[in-house]
Amino acid sequence: MNRRELLASTTMTGLLSVFGCRAPSAQNQSSAPQPKHGGSPIGICSWSLQNDFEQINALMKTLAFRHIHLDLRPACKEGGDAYISNVRQRDWTISAAMIGFPQEDYSTLESIRRTGGIVPDDCWPQNRDLFLAAIDRTAQLGVGLLSAHIGFIDPAKPGDYARLLDRVRFLADAADRKNVALLMETGQETAAELRQFLIDLGHPRVGLNFDPANMILYGKGDPIEAVRLLAAWIRHVHIKDAIASQTPNQWGAEVVWGTGQVGADRFLAALKDICYAGAVAVEREAGQTRADDIRSAIRHLTAFYG
Repeated sequence: MNRRELLASTTMTGLLSVFGCRAPSAQNQSSAPQPKHGGSPIGICSWSLQNDFEQINALMKTLAFRHIHLDLRPACKEGGDAYISNVRQRDWTISAAMIGFPQEDYSTLESIRRTGGIVPDDCWPQNRDLFLAAIDRTAQLGVGLLSAHIGFIDPAKPGDYARLLDRVRFLADAADRKNVALLMETGQETAAELRQFLIDLGHPRVGLNFDPANMILYGKGDPIEAVRLLAAWIRHVHIKDAIASQTPNQWGAEVVWGTGQVGADRFLAALKDICYAGAVAVEREAGQTRADDIRSAIRHLTAFYG
């Protein structure tokens, strides 16, 4: 066992003894209050409804939730101050912020492998500056978590792997100076590969936004097993379901929560098993009835948590 693995193992063991469970509870840097029913705070991703704040507010009033995973892309463009001002007028609890990158092409698995996250070298200067701006906006809003897809981790290419470690470490250091934690989103690699990357990174301000559907969409394994393997780093969770593609190297299909291959109740039970108490944010990026699909997912979550 190398030094970083020993450190990770020691940290996990200490947390287990403190929390009295098989894995540590999520140390969400957000100060968002926990719900009275004792489960996780329920929310939605703002981009699921194209950042339509009025539609989001209408859903919140109907379904009695107030947490949101906030898209910061509009805040980092021209007119961003007006977007932030609009957010401040809302009675929302922002569980985390999110930033994406303009060059990303999700049309195929191969196109997103080439263009995803902070991996492309020709886009690194602009993406670095965009990420730093998102850190500033996150801190400006008093939010403690900022999530992003960092791109494909490729252990088979040591130079690329080391370069990605350096970039994530640079951004995590910058986030730490603003009291923000950086969350990598799951999906593009297996849980074992991601775990090793996090161990190699060894940064206390880097965690995970766990998206179970992404693992199915990308064909990267069982999300429930991944919860157990990655428990120590999970700080925020997306509620999203999917069905795997029958054709290798092709996208799976996103579906309504509870109708796909995630195993909705088993997944939520796995989060309980690791003592996760952070936010669960419904994400819906497909279909023509997103608001109805989000309602269905929130009702499912409310019934599960009781």
